[in-house]
Amino acid sequence: MRTVDEEQRAARRTALLDAAEICFAERGYDATRTADICAAAGMSAGNLFHYFPSKHDVLLAVVDRDAERTATEVGELAHADDPWGALLALLDEVCRLASDPAAAGLALELSALAHRDEDVQHRLQAGDRAFRDALAELLAAGVRTGQVATRLSVEEGATWLAALVDGVFARVAADPGFDALAQRSTLRRVATALLADES
Repeated sequence: MRTVDEEQRAARRTALLDAAEICFAERGYDATRTADICAAAGMSAGNLFHYFPSKHDVLLAVVDRDAERTATEVGELAHADDPWGALLALLDEVCRLASDPAAAGLALELSALAHRDEDVQHRLQAGDRAFRDALAELLAAGVRTGQVATRLSVEEGATWLAALVDGVFARVAADPGFDALAQRSTLRRVATALLADES
């Protein structure tokens, strides 16, 4: 079992990552100071360095945690009794996240950083691969239950679903008036058409 000190350390590390996500989303990575992260986490300036060697290490931990959460959550959906329903619920969650300024801001900031930071780029690419693998597993479960019948391979279907997800966030960035949450039914229809059997 964890000692109290270990639990407190883990909780503080999580609080710093949560705070960093907010700061990066609102201010951008470059404009965020470690003191800003500490303040947002309710800690004294400098506390961050007890948990992370640098601000860059915080950034990489944020990327890793986000990728791990996403892959785990999508992977678990493949074991649902209703894989198609689970996929539609996932698309609804995408729209919810895209309509959340903090979540959308973080996703777009990380994407921008990937163009100039190889460490972020490699992690995002690995996270994307894990996301698409999990989507492919979910689609395969839908094929087994007879809910998905498409000429696309599950890998192709997963890639195009991932492209739809990316597109939702890109549209939010390009058009602040785009209401992602209001587009849930449209995204469902697009995904359904994408995976329809064309024969």
